[in-house]
Amino acid sequence: MSDTTQTSPPSTSGGDNPRRRFFWRAAIATVIAGLAAIIGTRAFAHGGGYCGWHRGGFMGATLDPATLDTHLDRALKHLYVEIDATDAQKQQLGPIVKTAAQDLLPLRARMYDARRQAVELLSQQHVDRAALESLRADQLKLAENASQRLTQALADVADVLTPEQRQQLAERINRRHGHRE
Repeated sequence: MSDTTQTSPPSTSGGDNPRRRFFWRAAIATVIAGLAAIIGTRAFAHGGGYCGWHRGGFMGATLDPATLDTHLDRALKHLYVEIDATDAQKQQLGPIVKTAAQDLLPLRARMYDARRQAVELLSQQHVDRAALESLRADQLKLAENASQRLTQALADVADVLTPEQRQQLAERINRRHGHRE
C-alpha cells in the first residue's frame, strides 16, 4: 500500500473562502435592509402617518374641514389631559385652535398648488426663471402670513394657560423633540 493520499485541488470558485462568504452575506444583508427601509418609509408615507395625519401629514393630500375638526378635537383632548385644563380653559382653547386651523387651511391649499406649479415650471422644455422667482416670492409671503397667524394663535393659547401649564407644555415639547436638559 501507498502512504500518499489524494487531495483535491483548491477551489477556484472561492465558495469555501471565509472572507468571500462574509462579503456575500454582508451584501445580501445590505440589500434586505435597504428593501426593508424602502418598504417602511413607503408604508409610513401612505399609512396613518405621524400624529394621525393621514396621507402625508398636514401639507399632504386634500383635507376637508370636517376631517380637520375631528382631528383637532382628538388633539385637544390629549392636550387637556396633558396640562390638566379646567373647563373654562377648555371653552377658550377649542375656539382659538380651531379658528387658527380654519384660517390656515386655505394657505395650505395654496402651498400645495404652488408645489404643483413648481414641478410644472421645472419640467418645461425651457425653465422660466422669472416665473420661478415670482412663485418663490409668493411662497415667502404665504409663509410669512402663516407664521404670523400661528404666532397669534400660540400667544392666545399662552394667555389662557397658567405659567405652570406653559412650563409643562414646554417640557413635553422638549422631551418629544429630544432636547433634554
